[in-house]
Amino acid sequence: MDIHHLVKMANDIANFFNSEPDHQVALDGVAGHIRRFWDPRMRRAIIKWVDDDNGEGLQPLALEALKTYREKLLPQPVTE
Repeated sequence: MDIHHLVKMANDIANFFNSEPDHQVALDGVAGHIRRFWDPRMRRAIIKWVDDDNGEGLQPLALEALKTYREKLLPQPVTE
């Protein structure tokens, strides 16, 4: 999985929500889009990038959304 492509995708999502005047709504929008449309591998990879590389290359809105909603974005283990 190419992390630079994931960074670009996250930044594209953030660009869309940058025009939202309510910052909280923008954060929710970025995180919600990633949660709904990215598969678990993609979400794990971008969170790992934030953890290991400080989210290098991510726009501030994307980085803040990933940090704020980190736990909700990580796939939950399956329990039986």
